[in-house]
Parts: sequence; C-alpha cells; structure tokens
Amino acid sequence: MTYDDFRTSQPDAHAALLALGKCVDDVGLEKELTELVKLRVSHINGCAFCIQLHLNIARKLPVDETKLGLVAAWRDAGIFSEREMAALRWAELLTELACTSPGESDWEDLRAVFDEKEAVLLTVTVGAINNWNRIAAALRFPPPIPR
Repeated sequence: MTYDDFRTSQPDAHAALLALGKCVDDVGLEKELTELVKLRVSHINGCAFCIQLHLNIARKLPVDETKLGLVAAWRDAGIFSEREMAALRWAELLTELACTSPGESDWEDLRAVFDEKEAVLLTVTVGAINNWNRIAAALRFPPPIPR
C-alpha cells in the first residue's frame, strides 16, 4: 500500500494524524526541532518511509546536513544544542517504553529546558510520529525518495 492509498482509503484516520502534527506546528515548537525528533524516532522504529519523508522536509527548512547525518548518534556528536539534546532524549524515552519508562526526574530534566506547553507539544509530536511509524511500516509505504 502507498501513502496515497492510505490517505484515500482512510481519510478520517489520515486527517486525524495530520491534525496532531498541525497543532504542534501552529502553536509552538520550532519546525527544525520537531523534524529532528521525528527523524530520530523514525530511526529507532526503522520506518523507511518516515525517515525519508522527514529528511526531505528537514532539508527544505533547512536543517543543518551535519545534524541530519548525526542525529542517530546525537549524544556523542557535540553539535546539538541543549534544547535539541533534551528533546531527543525525551523522544527516545517515549519511543522505547518497552525498555524504560520516563520518570519524574526525566520530566524535570525536560522541563529545565522546555516550558510546560512546549513539553506537552513535544510529547504530542513523539506520540504522533510513533503512530505514523507503525502505520507506514505495517502497510509498507515506499519511501518518498526525491528524484
């Protein structure tokens, strides 16, 4: 199944998923940050469609190519801001819930860098991309490789 097949066969589900992302874009977090988060979560989940989609979007913003290349190793890269590192750490914690569950100290660490509204929006972003990853991987959407 392709992304377009999903969009046309399940328009309500598609619209609901898009609405989650749109609410974050409309009210808060910087798009460059959310694209890094979506890319990292998609790496963890092994979703080729979402990795390529968010690379395409990030490059149009433009997000630094070095960051795009090193996002999977962000802890050791030495090029990510405190805000980016906090967001990527939170994204990993929420994506790997089977291995670890974020605790109160993790929330406090996030809140040291993000205000409450931003932290909630970041959480919505991570939840939304995890949903997209599971749908795109399960339905085997081909990656949108630029021509």
